[in-house]
Amino acid sequence: MYFPYLIAYMLAGFVISLITFVWALNAGQFKDQQRARYLPLQGETGPASARPSRFYRFKIIILFTLACSGLVSTAVVIVLIVLQNP
Repeated sequence: MYFPYLIAYMLAGFVISLITFVWALNAGQFKDQQRARYLPLQGETGPASARPSRFYRFKIIILFTLACSGLVSTAVVIVLIVLQNP
C-alpha cells in the first residue's frame, strides 16, 4: 500500500508548519493585532531602499529553496504512489 508515503509526507508538512508557527510566535508576528487592521489604509511610511540587504536576499533564497524542496517531495511521493500501484 502507499499509506506510509502519504503519512510520512503529511507528518513532514505538519512538522514544518508547526516549526514555522512557533518561529512566528517567537518573532512577534501576532503581537499587535489591533494595529494590523489599519495597516492597509496607511500609505508608504518612507522611501524604499534601493538595494535589499544581504539578510533579506538570504531569506528569499531560503524560502525559494524550501518551496522547491516541497514541490520536489510532492512529485516524489506522487511518483512512488503511481509506481506502487500497477
